[in-house]
Amino acid sequence: MNFPVWLAVGAGGAIGATARYGVSRAALHLFGPNFPWGTLIANVSGSFFMGALIVWLSRHEPAAPALRAFLTVGVLGAFTTFSTFSLDAMVLYRDRSLTIAVLYVAASVSLSIAGLAAGMAAFRAAL
Repeated sequence: MNFPVWLAVGAGGAIGATARYGVSRAALHLFGPNFPWGTLIANVSGSFFMGALIVWLSRHEPAAPALRAFLTVGVLGAFTTFSTFSLDAMVLYRDRSLTIAVLYVAASVSLSIAGLAAGMAAFRAAL
């Protein structure tokens, strides 16, 4: 019997969301509340791991579609939290300034894309 994909996504999402919460709490403790470091760290590192995982999956496609969905949509989809990113950008704009909000958006997008490329490059070199 195949594991239901929707259940795999849900289980992965619980893990990813819990990890995201942990990163957010740790960043708040380490860096304080003046900038959404937790979201930035989660988006960049999650993008790196997504890049690495996509390369791995392209060479070692798992037999079960549920495993792919568990890892990509579930774990990493919940961990990267771009919906939180959007909220953080709006709060920075509202509470700080347009400049800070734009810098945050630019850093999040460019570093996440760089993280994805680095993850792909690291795993291409290793495989």
